Amino acid sequence: MIDQQRVLRLREVTVRRDGATLLADVDWTVEAGQRWVILGPNGAGKTTLLQVAGAQLFPTSGTAQILGETLGRVDVFELRPRIGLTSAALAQLLPENERVLDVVVTAAYAVLGRWRESYDAADEQRAAGLLNQLGCAGLADRRFGTLSEGERKRVQIARALMTDPELLLLDEPAAGLDLGGREDLLRRLTRLAADPEAPAMALVTHHVEEIPPGCTHALLLRSGQVVAAGTLAAVLTAPALSECFGLRLRLDEADGRYAARAAAAV
Repeated sequence: MIDQQRVLRLREVTVRRDGATLLADVDWTVEAGQRWVILGPNGAGKTTLLQVAGAQLFPTSGTAQILGETLGRVDVFELRPRIGLTSAALAQLLPENERVLDVVVTAAYAVLGRWRESYDAADEQRAAGLLNQLGCAGLADRRFGTLSEGERKRVQIARALMTDPELLLLDEPAAGLDLGGREDLLRRLTRLAADPEAPAMALVTHHVEEIPPGCTHALLLRSGQVVAAGTLAAVLTAPALSECFGLRLRLDEADGRYAARAAAAV
């Protein structure tokens, strides 16, 4: 019997590539309505974890159950459209000369670049509505390659939402943005997190400053292993972050936003 509340369940998931262990015995469960942030230093395994959760990568060992299906026993081409995913690797595959509206609408067929697919008015209306929701309504007829980095990030999120996914995975959505672009994106992610109709979400970042208010849970990774996982209040603490990043840190919080810096020497 499928647990309708459980969106993702990883049990003892290990990923090895070319002799390196990228993830080691990871346990992680995401329930419907939860908004997760995944934190850790470079090389911690954050992107690899999201690739498994997005049915883009099979674990070497362990079990990955996604939306009631088990990797290795399901057609991933049927499963992937139920998952919204943004990542730097995916962004590089989007055609630079593609019209922005088409970048979004082609997610309905899980293709990159419009070709011979047939889209109806409802598809284009949904794509336009998502662009408007992300503050990109005026970009619909622009070419993707002409957009700023911040505009590209928002368009990618609109694309990820096109299929009305049951799980939304955002891999470093604020990476490379200037201060204004980051704050604009976080404001929009905060609204999305507060929407009761929005899917379960998991967001990867290196920086606590990029955690949008509304996140409910956190997972800390270091060297492919889980340092801590649970509610945001329980996990996002100075001692846990210090262990995760291998540096004694001070953590401050104000109005649902966080900031971290090295603790003063004693």
